[in-house]
Amino acid sequence: QLWCCFSPQVAAVTDYGAFIRIPGCRKQGLVHRSHMSSCRVDKPSEMVDVGDKVWVKLIGKEMKDDKLKLSLSMKVVHQGTGKDLDPNNVSLEWKRKRGWVIPSNTFFFPGHFAKECFMQPGGTKYSLIPEEEEEEGAAAGPEGDEKISQAEESSKKRKK
Repeated sequence: QLWCCFSPQVAAVTDYGAFIRIPGCRKQGLVHRSHMSSCRVDKPSEMVDVGDKVWVKLIGKEMKDDKLKLSLSMKVVHQGTGKDLDPNNVSLEWKRKRGWVIPSNTFFFPGHFAKECFMQPGGTKYSLIPEEEEEEGAAAGPEGDEKISQAEESSKKRKK
């Protein structure tokens, strides 16, 4: 399942990352060296060895040349407890928006939709508060000075 965390064993270590044996299937996934730690990793062999148990999160699935390629990440999972450090996948979404390479089928929407914030079904609907300039523009004529002073008093009350 995409976005799930598990603790497999390292099958092989290369210059560009580590191949991880997926438990319960014959597939292996790749943890690229950029996903091993939040710090820069030049040599993955300094981080992990063959046979080590590590915590990983499945962050991408991609079909390429009739083969399923699995992308894994170690840096979004606490290596001591296995706790997901990015449960809403916000850091991955941030990278996707800035043009970082993430497999094309991993588009998702973290968080919630704005329409859910502003009104619940059967709830009260609120309108926006008018700007002070609009209030001052509406105050014209001989009573204009009086209306401006009232607008200033009401804005002072709001600030308190």
